[in-house]
Amino acid sequence: MTPALAASTLFLLFTLCYSGLCAVSPFGNCRKCHGWGFAMKTDRKGRQKRGKDCRRCQATGKRIRVGRWIYNRAARIHRDGTTN
Repeated sequence: MTPALAASTLFLLFTLCYSGLCAVSPFGNCRKCHGWGFAMKTDRKGRQKRGKDCRRCQATGKRIRVGRWIYNRAARIHRDGTTN
């Protein structure tokens, strides 16, 4: 097996797996708050406390995956272009 064929096969396998993941689970954990929905703070005694709500995910802890966002955008463009 040539290196180019192996690389393209690996890329195709990765793409299919990621598209399957986006179809099954379109939302992933927020990268900023790690799925908590808020930041953690420590008080003066060193104890953990809940901080402010995460602005990136609006305190849900979830975000839409990049692949699902691309699919939704393409589907919307196709739908808008084909309807009467």
